[in-house]
Amino acid sequence: MVFGRSSRRRAAVEPVTLKILVAGGFGVGKTTLVGAVSEIRPLRTEETLSEAGRPVDDLEGVQSKSTTTVAMDFGRIALREDLVLYLFGTPGQDRFWFLWDELAQGALGAVVLVDPRRLEDSFAAIDYFERRGIPFTVGVNRFGGADEYPGPAVRAALDLDPEVPFLMCDARRRESVKSVLVAVVEHALLRSTSEREPAAP
Repeated sequence: MVFGRSSRRRAAVEPVTLKILVAGGFGVGKTTLVGAVSEIRPLRTEETLSEAGRPVDDLEGVQSKSTTTVAMDFGRIALREDLVLYLFGTPGQDRFWFLWDELAQGALGAVVLVDPRRLEDSFAAIDYFERRGIPFTVGVNRFGGADEYPGPAVRAALDLDPEVPFLMCDARRRESVKSVLVAVVEHALLRSTSEREPAAP
């Protein structure tokens, strides 16, 4: 039998698709993170900050920010030929948190992006995923001056459980973001495996 060239090609791989949330406080870099790593043009739902929103939007530490995500950011990245991540960036302002429950439906895990200069802004996101049992990884975004804060001190201040992955990252850099996403997937899959294993007698 003579095999043609087409028969020697590898069969097309149907990729596994996983949903990952990107969460954190207002102005922490979620939109930047999704845009840095997405292989498609990211979907953004940004609106200009208005005077009407100033009484309810806390701009402490992000005074130069002029826009805000009002629904979500969306991006897509293939970590491997057979593994594709759909990234959903959550809105950071308190008044849009009612959207989080919808976005969290079917999520494998989450990234909680943290600004070490405003740690208190990340507590609500960490609490959200802990309460719902959604695996998450903390990424400490290296803003200007962020290197002044040592990783162990930041981790201790966040009071994270020992098994929660914790990485310093730069939301502007593709490879740095990919490392955080890989950590999320590995952590979520490891936890899923351990939960399926029968308890030792």
